[in-house]
Formats: sequence, C-alpha cells, structure tokens
Amino acid sequence: MKLLIIRHGETGYNLDRRYCGFSNPSLNETGITQIESLAIRLNDCDVDFVYSSDLTRAVETAEILFKNCQILRMQNFREMNFGVLEGLTYFEIINRYPDIYRSWIANPLQTMLPEGETFNDFKRRIHEGLSLLLSKHKNQQIALITHGGPIRAILCAALNYEIDKFWQIEQDNSAINIIDYSCIHSPKVLELNNTSHLSGG
Repeated sequence: MKLLIIRHGETGYNLDRRYCGFSNPSLNETGITQIESLAIRLNDCDVDFVYSSDLTRAVETAEILFKNCQILRMQNFREMNFGVLEGLTYFEIINRYPDIYRSWIANPLQTMLPEGETFNDFKRRIHEGLSLLLSKHKNQQIALITHGGPIRAILCAALNYEIDKFWQIEQDNSAINIIDYSCIHSPKVLELNNTSHLSGG
C-alpha cells in the first residue's frame, strides 16, 4: 500500500498558536488557499480511497482535494485530545496550568492531561486506525487527511523512531507525506513534510 498523508490547511487556531485537539474550527482563508494549491499538484494523482479525520478542518481539506471521491471519516485519526488545554495559546497555558505545561513539554509520555487522553492512548488509536488501512488496502493507493499529531505518530513508526522523537518531526499545514508500505522489510518514506506547492515548486 502507498499512503499519502496530508495535514489539513491552516485554521484560526493554528494562526493564533492554540492547542486545537478535538476542537473543531474550520479552515481559514489562508488554509483554503493552501489546499487549493495542493489540489493543483494532486490533479493527476489517482487514489483508490480517501480517508479523513472526522473533524471539520480535515474533512474540508479532503473535500477540496478530492471533490469526486467519497470521504471515509474515521475518529481514529483525530488530533490528540488536549483536555483542559484545548483552545488555549501557549502563553495562556503557561499562566493557567504552569505545572501541567512543564510536565507535558518535558515528559509528554508520562503526563496525563486533565479531561484529555494520555499520549499512549492517543498513539494506540492512531496505530489501530493505520493497521485497519494496511489490512484492507494492501495493493492500493490511499489518501489520508489528518492532523500534525497523528502524522508524527505514523512517521515515527515508519522510520522506527522512538515516540519521544515525536516533536522533532515537523509538519506544516497542507504538507504532504508519502509512505510506501509494500516494501518487504520496512516502510519506505518517499516524501516528508513537502510543501513545495505553496511556493510553486
């Protein structure tokens, strides 16, 4: 299976550097423009199925990119649930929840976000969703539109990185990543955080 993984376009939350998670903003004007540019690049790209997180920003991205395809929505590919940190900026979090913030940045794997989910629960649901795609679409090309966190988790697994390398993988809005899972020994990452469509490249 060849998997095209695309991060949704920009939202107001991204612009304001807010923790978005399960929150459900739409794409802003910049986000729509970003995805329209990516759609031009993908115009000749044939995919067999299109999957998306069920959150609005991902679904809107999928609908712009793949107008004539059915969008199969999966909760597995939602962003992490940040609980009480949802919708807050970094500065707001530091002021309101300084202990939680310091723990989350220093040791996210062992930090429980109040009213949210653990990092391990997040990783588990992403990998369950990915396993389902791999089992159903072995010889097909699939597009998945999702969020920065799930993409980082998938790439960590593909690159055989420990999950603590999570934050070292950059994922920009509208970026495309391509992973070939047909290799016998291990997945092959063909593209990583490619945003060349934003500069006309």
